[in-house]
Amino acid sequence: MVAVIQKPTLGQRLMGLVEGFDGPLAFAVFMLACVGLLIMYSSGFDHGTRFVDHARNMVLAGFIMFVVAQVPPQKLMSWAVPVYAMGVTLLIAVAIFGLTKKGARRWLNIGVVIQPSEILKIAMPLMLSAWFQKREGQLRPLDFAMAMLILGVPVGLIMKQPDLGTALLVLSAGLSVIFFAGLKWRWILPPVVLALVGVVMLVIMEPTLCLADVDWRVLHEYQRQRVCTLLDPARDPLGKGFHIIQGMIAIGSGGFWGKGFMQGTQTHLEFIPERTTDFIFAAFGEEFGFIGGMVLVAGFFFLVYRGLVIASQAPTMFSRLLAASVSMIFFTYAFVNMGMVSGILPVVGVPLPFVSYGGTAMVTLGFALGILMSIAKSKQLVQS
Repeated sequence: MVAVIQKPTLGQRLMGLVEGFDGPLAFAVFMLACVGLLIMYSSGFDHGTRFVDHARNMVLAGFIMFVVAQVPPQKLMSWAVPVYAMGVTLLIAVAIFGLTKKGARRWLNIGVVIQPSEILKIAMPLMLSAWFQKREGQLRPLDFAMAMLILGVPVGLIMKQPDLGTALLVLSAGLSVIFFAGLKWRWILPPVVLALVGVVMLVIMEPTLCLADVDWRVLHEYQRQRVCTLLDPARDPLGKGFHIIQGMIAIGSGGFWGKGFMQGTQTHLEFIPERTTDFIFAAFGEEFGFIGGMVLVAGFFFLVYRGLVIASQAPTMFSRLLAASVSMIFFTYAFVNMGMVSGILPVVGVPLPFVSYGGTAMVTLGFALGILMSIAKSKQLVQS
């Protein structure tokens, strides 16, 4: 008897590559990407090739997601230490001989100019997830202390650049891994209570602390100015408070239903600074109003929810921690961006995922989505 081996067709091979992808997650990302293209066309139609470049960046992010999704979680775990070590080494190199632009030393020229802090947005959850995986079932307080040290070194180097926005994103990614690894509430509550007390004291003492001759020491002067501007934007309405004030005016002028697509006056008369990047949510709120804003918020919540579902069903501790942390990265991006544009958080330069223009951020988001898809595929393989 002669055995007949039938080779799979090209279509079957391609379908095998996407088999196991999480459909609801892919749908949520697709809808957010459509929203991003829609508002980018409106806010950036007179901004050179911004719309075309944004679409190109989305295609690049999709390609990266597709490639990373083919890498099994076990392989991703083997990357953790090398990628983390490379990221920290490059941050040290930035501190020694990095490029300085606008008073910040954040870039490194290695033939091409790169921003090494972006690597840590992915390297940090990878490293900490691998750290806790190797200690599964025997976690001690010392393990959590070491995890905080692993987190603290790159965060400190990034803050020294200074880059408060990226430091916040890396810190939140690392803290989410530590929290989901089983950090006890009695260790969480004291710093949370202390932070809340600090915020209340800051609000109460704002008239004194924000005087021109007061040095906060723990923050750079421009960071102090951002906090003081958040507490009282009217202190410098045509200078440091201009961004926040114009953002709130644009969102408020959108009302309940919005002014309509391409009808945003604050946007098209160029009152909104950075209307295609950090403050694109203000342009969106002006044109699509409260209803549009709530739909966008719901889209991000669904994206984070699907990520957490994937985490809850992951077969290993590494996969669970990594998926949960990546999901919280999306939450932090969206929460911080919308918060700073709405005037409830300081302006720290964090983009809105899939909506704001930015090639580097889109690459990071594509890599993060690829990780989630890889973990979703591994769940399917285990069940089959």
